[in-house]
Amino acid sequence: MRYSPDRLDLTLILLICLALATVAVAGAGPGAMIVDGAVLTFAAVKGRRIASDYVDLRSAPPLWLGLATAWLLLVLGFAWAVSAVSFLLR
Repeated sequence: MRYSPDRLDLTLILLICLALATVAVAGAGPGAMIVDGAVLTFAAVKGRRIASDYVDLRSAPPLWLGLATAWLLLVLGFAWAVSAVSFLLR
C-alpha cells in the first residue's frame, strides 16, 4: 500500500515551512519595511491556505472565499501601513 499525501497534508507542510521562513526572515533584520512585508506576505499565504483548506471555503460559493481573502488582505494591508508609518517616523 502506497501513501499519497492529500491537500491537507500538503497544506500542513506548507504552513510549517512558512512558519520557519517567518522566523528566519524576522530574525534577519528587525524593523525594515521589506522584512515586515515579507512576514505579512507569509501570513497572507498561510491565512488563505487555512481558509480554503481547513475551513473548507474551497467548496463554498466563490463569494465566501473572496470575502475571506479580502478581509485578510485588508487586515494585513493595515498592519503593513502602520509598520511603514512607524518606520518612516523614526
